[in-house]
Amino acid sequence: QVQLVESGGGLVQPGGSLRLSCAASGSIFSIYAMGWYRQAPGKQRELVASITIGGSTNYADSVKGRFTITRDTAKNTVYLQMNSQKPEDTDVYYCNAALAFRAYWGQGTQVTVSS
Repeated sequence: QVQLVESGGGLVQPGGSLRLSCAASGSIFSIYAMGWYRQAPGKQRELVASITIGGSTNYADSVKGRFTITRDTAKNTVYLQMNSQKPEDTDVYYCNAALAFRAYWGQGTQVTVSS
């Protein structure tokens, strides 16, 4: 079992920044990658960014150059730094932990970009 606790969502103006955090606990030794996804009402959940245990990162084209995913292995925490935010970044953001045979999800945190 892996538990994921997200924090850091909220309201930000266009062009502003937010940082999301996802703290993992439980069977963390089995995790080979963690990532952030987002989902708007009525739409499929989509990958925003991911990072493997080796440190390799992957980003959606829509966030490249604006968002950065990092990790603190000592704290078992993954971060998503979101800069130059746009209204279309408004979504519920979910943390994901990928294991060999299943994935775990956080409860989701709302990010709203609006003036």
